Amino acid sequence: MSPDTLDTPSLVYEDLLTRAAAAAEPASAATPAERARWLEAAADALDAAAGDLVPVAASETHLPEGRLTGELKRTTFQLRLFADVLREGSYLDARVDHADPGWGMGPRPDLRRVLRPLGPVAVWSAGNFPFAFSVAGGDTASALAAGCPVVVTAHPGHPLLSDRTAAVLASALDKAGAPDGIVGLVTGVETGRRLVADPRIRAGAFTGSQTAGRALFDLAAARPDPIPFYGELGSVNPVFVTPGAARERADALVSGFLGSVTLGVGQFCTKPGVIFVPAGTDLVERIAQGAGTLTGAPMLNDRIRSGFAAALARLAEQPEVTLVAGTTDVGTAPALALFTTTYDQHAPARERLEVECFGPAALIVTYDDPAQLADAAAALDGQLTATVQGTESEAELVRPLLERLADRAGRVVWNGWPTGVSVTHAMHHGGPYPAATTPTTSVGTAAIGRFLRPVSYQSVPDGLLPPALQEANPWNLPRRVDGALRLP
Repeated sequence: MSPDTLDTPSLVYEDLLTRAAAAAEPASAATPAERARWLEAAADALDAAAGDLVPVAASETHLPEGRLTGELKRTTFQLRLFADVLREGSYLDARVDHADPGWGMGPRPDLRRVLRPLGPVAVWSAGNFPFAFSVAGGDTASALAAGCPVVVTAHPGHPLLSDRTAAVLASALDKAGAPDGIVGLVTGVETGRRLVADPRIRAGAFTGSQTAGRALFDLAAARPDPIPFYGELGSVNPVFVTPGAARERADALVSGFLGSVTLGVGQFCTKPGVIFVPAGTDLVERIAQGAGTLTGAPMLNDRIRSGFAAALARLAEQPEVTLVAGTTDVGTAPALALFTTTYDQHAPARERLEVECFGPAALIVTYDDPAQLADAAAALDGQLTATVQGTESEAELVRPLLERLADRAGRVVWNGWPTGVSVTHAMHHGGPYPAATTPTTSVGTAAIGRFLRPVSYQSVPDGLLPPALQEANPWNLPRRVDGALRLP
């Protein structure tokens, strides 16, 4: 067994979990402003350590330093964005209903409701984003913002970076006054399984393969006390090209699709893996010609490359598809492998053909009747994204298509490309199963809601209430009082 897959020793594991459990109460009791300062201190420390962290990430992942520098900036940006959320305060959804003897359903007692942290959270790092979805990534940031201690399982693809990032993060949080043990790092597959079953863990967050994520999800559900498990598991991110779009901007469609499907060597969970294009155009030929000019690049690690090779081989074996560009011989630096089929061949075989190939590969499906697009959308499994390349003049075609895609995907893209997930307030990164295990987001400020649960207090004296619910509103929160929203 290589060092990067060794499980954390039991004594070390027990110490980390004991400290995480002890940190839960003081983390929950901290004011939003205090937690905001913790996150900002962590962001500042990570920025200051960029000169040390980025070269380590590059050596372990084959990713260029420019990409990693940008990803680290994204990581610290989202920490600071959550700090802003904490100071604004509406994330607590504080509600106050004063006692009302004339309430329409009969006399109402004094009721006050607020969200509170779940407790220690287990996070499993992703391999394709060694900063943004790893030790200090979005899951960790949103859990810390909620007031939850975090225990992270390091990804074996970047063990040294994980260790160094965890050290920077823990030191910064400690200096900022956060409770001891609020962040911990473990390693190994068996340790990860042990973590999800540990009664001190109150929620899990995972980004990775459907196989691994489903196994952890099942363990979380099988506990005597099942816990929420927020897994992002995979997606083929379909693209639907209408006849009008194909006529008006073929060049842009070809270049945009090729750029999106090969971005990061196709190792993005939002990479478009299948594209529906109208038959009778030259789009297939033009995409294939463009694919033939592309050169490959090294994938993140041997494990991802072997998984991509296996998925690619399975797709190539399907009798309905034809390889029109590239090769199924992955090698060390694969270029784009491009397959094609027809709608009539695809429809009865979609369960075999709409399979995620995590790397530079895609399937082009040609259709004869534009009405087939809505049927294809309705048959989709849950997706992280779905994209429509269309025109507003085709409203009768695209309106039902958009409606069906909204039912099957977490993010619907119009005349853009799905790669590139903005960290913002309105972003949703998730989708119906198997894209994700719950209808929540792992990107954007709404992610904080995964690690909070509501509690109502009935007839509790004002001095004994949490500050968020006290009559004087000492935290100066926006609150809903007797049904009306009141801003500070």
